[in-house]
Amino acid sequence: MAANVTAPPFRVIPIIPAILPGAMEGLKPFVASDKIQEALGFPGELVEDWHDRAIAKMGELLTKYRSLKVYLDACVHCGACSDKCHYFLGTRDPKNMPVARQDLMRSVYRRYFTLPGKFFPKLVGARNLTREVLDEWYSYFHQCSECRRCSVFCPYGIDTAEITMAAREILDSVGYGQKYSNEIIGKVHKIGNNLGLPGPALEDTLAGLEEDVKEASGSDVRFPLDVKGAQVLLITPSADFFAEPHIDSLIGYAKVFHAAGISWTLSSMASEAGNFGLFIGNYEQMRKVALRIRQAALELGVKRIVVGECGHAWRVAYSFWNTLTGIGDGASDPFALQLQRQLDHRYRQPSHICELTWDLIERKAITLDPDANDHLVVTFHDSCNVARGSRMGEMPGGQFEIPRAIIRASANHYVEMQDATTREKTFCCGGGGGLLTDDLMDLRVKGALPRMEALKEVVDRDGVNFMATICAICKTQFSKVMPYYGYNMRMVGGVHQLVSNAIRLGD
Repeated sequence: MAANVTAPPFRVIPIIPAILPGAMEGLKPFVASDKIQEALGFPGELVEDWHDRAIAKMGELLTKYRSLKVYLDACVHCGACSDKCHYFLGTRDPKNMPVARQDLMRSVYRRYFTLPGKFFPKLVGARNLTREVLDEWYSYFHQCSECRRCSVFCPYGIDTAEITMAAREILDSVGYGQKYSNEIIGKVHKIGNNLGLPGPALEDTLAGLEEDVKEASGSDVRFPLDVKGAQVLLITPSADFFAEPHIDSLIGYAKVFHAAGISWTLSSMASEAGNFGLFIGNYEQMRKVALRIRQAALELGVKRIVVGECGHAWRVAYSFWNTLTGIGDGASDPFALQLQRQLDHRYRQPSHICELTWDLIERKAITLDPDANDHLVVTFHDSCNVARGSRMGEMPGGQFEIPRAIIRASANHYVEMQDATTREKTFCCGGGGGLLTDDLMDLRVKGALPRMEALKEVVDRDGVNFMATICAICKTQFSKVMPYYGYNMRMVGGVHQLVSNAIRLGD
């Protein structure tokens, strides 16, 4: 655990904390080096004319994304969002109220893009873009995980995440980018996954998994790589290949495919479901990452594309792949049309692994023994980007019900956390949006407080000892912060980890 980081004390839910001005002032993630920046086409360091470039970039984004201008104009400071952000609840810094964080950009927007701001700046809360303001942007727009919980409660539907993404894109454009997110994007462009894991290392890892599963289950469960003609291309977060508890979900996917007799493959070229282009608000970076997946699907000749347990990966796949790559009838370029002819449209394209597994359970194509998880009392954490940026299945709210249905089919003991902390109102894990870096550990621990408080309630009342989720970032974040709150890091895991325990293979 990081030095000099302590978890705040538990409180009674719900809480509106007393503010603590300046509590997180100056907290910043590491700035990207010139090599990291230039690899993505951004300036290597803060440019001399950063002020003019930043204002020009803001003007470009306001023209390109009409929603951004609407969000900056629409806010009436009603306060409905003020106590909805997990970072404000955990840090008590008033600038982590969504409305206050928006105003960091809104005040500059008013100064340069509205008549009242140009002529009467003090009357409308407009301010000049100074270096101090730019530093404030870099600090507080990296204290937002883009979870969009505040948008659920906003009467105008203002999306703070879009404002955060716009601010980060402006910062990148003047050479003031974040090391963690931009370095990861560069690894995907160069190698194909967030970890920089080369193909031979991935192949060795998968071979080792086959041996482990054979020893544990007696079944020859395969973890295929770059198999042409396979029915399914699985796109999963690269953490699934080596990290705990992620790898247990990968084993679960493989067992599901094995038990159902579905041919599948991973791709060494597109071995990453995560797309950090979303976090920095850069459409071109997001598209470049996504196009690797289209290329892999075309080269391997697959009929289905299935996304593993990763929250923002599923949001990008569900909401953006159609226009980014043509996966889902969105694009019209020759490669997109070729892919549309190749994919089997009897299935949802793309599909979430939970959709595939639940369909097999309903059709009794696989058999689960929930008694295998009788040592667990399970609860479920809804991941933000799944809950508020996607759907699953045919019915509204499928993204909430399908994972829970799989859990109930896999385990006999299931408990819900408070309604105000689940489904579309779910709290963020505290590490999303490109903030899953140790230089922000203090923020991450404090941001996890609302979820830990809701978890504590069902632990104390119902004996919950396992929290399932379908997001790689959530798994990593909770594994790291749970010890600060007195919980074992192994208390969190994937839905398909439960499936892996319960599924019956062979006779």
